[in-house]
Amino acid sequence: QVQLVESGGGLVQPGGSLRLSCVASGFTSDYYEIGWFRQAPGKEREGVSCISSSDDITYYSDSVKGRFTISRDFRKNTVYLQMSSLKPEDTAVYYCATDEEASWGTCHFGQDEYDYWGQGTQVTVSS
Repeated sequence: QVQLVESGGGLVQPGGSLRLSCVASGFTSDYYEIGWFRQAPGKEREGVSCISSSDDITYYSDSVKGRFTISRDFRKNTVYLQMSSLKPEDTAVYYCATDEEASWGTCHFGQDEYDYWGQGTQVTVSS
């Protein structure tokens, strides 16, 4: 059974940084696609970033492009989301998820196609 566990959230001042981690287990392969999503209070969940199973394709939403970086450590089965220059509007619960059917070399923000989700980690950006 695939499991995803997020950590690293917390309270940070505007302009600060946080690194979120998504530890994965239960995959039959070392190569899998991961997406990061977030949901702010009263808003729909939205895609933030994703990384392909081939590890060479990444996407970012326009709202985080240039500030967030997604990466992977295969040895630790962990995907990171490095968040910098944080803004109050980045406040949300952040989730990682995986689409087991994602084609090699692709990733996407189509939430309905994601099969497994973590429990989420809260990020609050406030002074």
